[in-house]
Amino acid sequence: MKDNIFSDKLCQIKDFDFDDKVAAVFPDMIRRSVPGYETIIKHLGSLSRRFVTDNSNIYDLGSSLGAATLSMRRNIENKGVHIYAIDNSSSMVSRSKKIIESYESTIDVTVIEDSIENVDIENASMVVLNFTLQFIEKSLRTQLLRKIAKGLNNGGLLVLSEKIHFDNPITQNFIDEMHLDFKRENGYSELEISQKREALQDILIPESVDDHRKRLLDAGFSTADIWFQQYNFASFVAIK
Repeated sequence: MKDNIFSDKLCQIKDFDFDDKVAAVFPDMIRRSVPGYETIIKHLGSLSRRFVTDNSNIYDLGSSLGAATLSMRRNIENKGVHIYAIDNSSSMVSRSKKIIESYESTIDVTVIEDSIENVDIENASMVVLNFTLQFIEKSLRTQLLRKIAKGLNNGGLLVLSEKIHFDNPITQNFIDEMHLDFKRENGYSELEISQKREALQDILIPESVDDHRKRLLDAGFSTADIWFQQYNFASFVAIK
């Protein structure tokens, strides 16, 4: 279904919410809004083949409609693996359950409706935070990453994908323009771009690459590096 949520002029623009309207158009919305999203999803499967171990757990935190979960599930050949897909949006959870159940697999998946801050991470070989941390209050981000690091087995992997901010204003400006061009090329009008930006401005707070790397290392990871970036969207790999 095509994303036209912000196509009409709104009298009042509310904070962005992952409600039924967003869930219904989410695949189209994120494909047309986030450069490189499909590449990241595809390669989560490749990363899972390298890092997932027998008799371990995988956590997809902020799982939305389950794209990351399904990518990993299709590529895992290990025994005794269980995937936990967690999201706090009832609209996303109800839809993702149906999507995931429609595919047969020997890998069990449990879809949970809850805040990711409440989830216990145990015996994990891989954890995914795919454009999720940016919606978590800044003061809680380090605590969450420490919990993830603690619950990961040695050699385990965290994939953290985020919209990033550049400290250099010149760089920030032209990268922003490139992202806007990306949205225009994908059919979004100036009105849609403007209204969605206003809906997100108080709840999506991006940080710099240095901020993310420092927090990951402080949280207990031994490495923290970018493996993929397109414009102002980057994906980090952090290994315990």
